[in-house]
Amino acid sequence: MQKTIVIQPVSRIEGHAKVTIQLNDQGNVEDTKMSITTLRGFEEFCKGRPVEEMPRITTSICGVCPVSHHLAAAKAGDAALGVEIPPAGKKLRELLNAFAYTEEHILHFYFLAAPDFIMGPGASVKDRNIFGIIRTMPEVAKKVAITRTLANKGIEIIGGRAIHPVAATPGGFSKPLTGDEVETLKKYGKEILDLAQFSIKYAKENVFPKYMDVIKTLGGLKTGFLGTVDKNGAMDLYDGMFRMMKADGTHKDFSPQDYDKHIKEHVEPWSYMKFPYSPDLGGFSVEPNEPGGMYRTNTLARINVADKIRTPLANAELMEFRKAFGRPAQLTLLYHYARLIEMLYNAEYLNELLADPDIRSFDIRNPATPRAGRGVGSVEAPRGTLIHDYTTDEKGLIKYVNLIVGTTHNNGPMNMSVKQAARTLIKGGVYDETILNEIEMTIRPYDPCLSCATHNLDGTMAVQVDIRGPKGELRDSFRN
Repeated sequence: MQKTIVIQPVSRIEGHAKVTIQLNDQGNVEDTKMSITTLRGFEEFCKGRPVEEMPRITTSICGVCPVSHHLAAAKAGDAALGVEIPPAGKKLRELLNAFAYTEEHILHFYFLAAPDFIMGPGASVKDRNIFGIIRTMPEVAKKVAITRTLANKGIEIIGGRAIHPVAATPGGFSKPLTGDEVETLKKYGKEILDLAQFSIKYAKENVFPKYMDVIKTLGGLKTGFLGTVDKNGAMDLYDGMFRMMKADGTHKDFSPQDYDKHIKEHVEPWSYMKFPYSPDLGGFSVEPNEPGGMYRTNTLARINVADKIRTPLANAELMEFRKAFGRPAQLTLLYHYARLIEMLYNAEYLNELLADPDIRSFDIRNPATPRAGRGVGSVEAPRGTLIHDYTTDEKGLIKYVNLIVGTTHNNGPMNMSVKQAARTLIKGGVYDETILNEIEMTIRPYDPCLSCATHNLDGTMAVQVDIRGPKGELRDSFRN
């Protein structure tokens, strides 16, 4: 009964991936791998460029999370050039980040994740998509589309462009807000907060209770977690200390500048994405029952590592979540719940920032001078901890770039999750469309952004050619 099952492409994610499931003679799962089949190589593109160009170049890594790359690049430029930004410039960056978070969490929950829960994992493929959501919940779908558009317009007002912002620069922010723009953003902020409050209430009443058995059994792991906290241990999506939490809840805080002392990057030949792990937690492993140094980032990780959330509504939701699932919560499908808590936090926070007089200030940028140096810039991207590491020469030109994006951190855990789901669901060679979709469902909670996450180590690109016979048997294989 030996057989190979291939799920390709994995649907409702950003980028391209395939899942390969190998069955043994008894029809049970022997091994499972999630392979990333695309390559970007962005680190090589950036060498030789002036560091002040990086916030504009790196937005093109991905059109889904360009704001995160924009801000991480600007922060790395601040550090490399040794420039402090004015408080108002920092608040404008945070405001841009909060609008981007709400737009992206709306996208993921309603467009990518909701079809599995609103329509059900066993629904027909023709219904298990955003169009099925529109037919089932037309008024909600209309409000979602309008509010996401408002969040995008907010990004455009603050950042200069809706998709590839240009406003953040080493030294601060290049575009102040006018009084009229602030008043317009306040109107958008009210609509965003209304949707965030509706979304978490609706999900708690109509979604999560209905699928709690699935949440408790599908893709479950026991790993560490990585996120960013401020000096008081509260969630901070723009700045702060990295917190690496073990599976037992104990943790260590360290500076983003020292990330390479606590995070190592492993390479496997069957994927273009690296496998980060933390030697603080253990060695490399992608076995669900032997997590080793595996840790997770993204929404669930951030609410696990944070002692609290600074805004009242989101913090109340966090306390309710902890009462139900403990700390750290390990169930993979709880990423969706955590995402809604974060949407609420960002909706509250952007309204707070818009009420701050500093947000109208014109003192938003300090001059920066080219120099030789190293700068590490990090932000919490919607998909996880984002690290930009640049080294410049005396002219401020890039000599070295290393990027670790949120999805890269989660590469090992995503493989572990699909392996756990496949072994749980496929027995005796029996599977169907619903089971294969449920295996995909263990990838979607991580909201992977695979275009961001792939890069190359040595400038070469591997190509493999398989020669198969008329019955599909492998005759020969060549790899370059």
